[in-house]
Amino acid sequence: MKILLSNDDGYDAPGLLALHEALSGIAEVTVVAPESNQSGCSSKLSLRQPIKVRTHENGFMSVDGTPADCVHLAITGMLDFQPDLVISGINNGPNMGDDVIYSGTVAAAIEGRFLPLPGIAISLAGYKLNHYDAAARVIVELLARINSSQIANNSLLNINVPDLPYEQIRGFAVTRLGVRHQSAPVINEGRVDGFDIYRIGPPGARQDAPDPGPDTISATDFQAIENNKVSITPLTVDMTAYKNITDMGEWLAASGAKQYG
Repeated sequence: MKILLSNDDGYDAPGLLALHEALSGIAEVTVVAPESNQSGCSSKLSLRQPIKVRTHENGFMSVDGTPADCVHLAITGMLDFQPDLVISGINNGPNMGDDVIYSGTVAAAIEGRFLPLPGIAISLAGYKLNHYDAAARVIVELLARINSSQIANNSLLNINVPDLPYEQIRGFAVTRLGVRHQSAPVINEGRVDGFDIYRIGPPGARQDAPDPGPDTISATDFQAIENNKVSITPLTVDMTAYKNITDMGEWLAASGAKQYG
């Protein structure tokens, strides 16, 4: 198996180094990761300037751009081979609930959506972040169990691992995304050289997600981590709200609007 490894914390981040070490024992691993921390940049592509790539003594390639840039370059001609799988991480901190909208870690996995196997984004959920080795071991175990026929095309797995020794992790849970309260207010840092200076406030606290009904996974990623379990959330790149299509059509028809297609 040929794995493309990336992240959003930078090519020298401890989580990426731990994951590279663990995966190198089971696969051919190529690292293409940002030159510097790109947390929170989502799926941004650098379209207005050339992108610089540097190869380091250990073979890692660092990109003067975003996580999505890294994977896009790698799978569209920069490498002389096509990877089977993109793994992004191990992120320095969780990517749960609404976090995935902004996450560069998740974005790197999304950019690998055209490859044979679903992308994997993995994050270490905690504050002190001591147990990257446990999170890397989780990925190695999962790779031994999954294949392309078991997971829908055009999808990815968002995995959060509690920051615990491996022996204290209480298993795996398939989850849905949780929900956060609205972020804290922006922080006004005054006026400098004619500019008003603001800083984004802290993310909102977790809130209980609405019950999705009997046919949907009930446990959220937040709940899994609180119970010291690995959270595995399948995500789809297709953002179409299929359940709303019929209602929208009926609304348009009732309003007298001409419909096409």
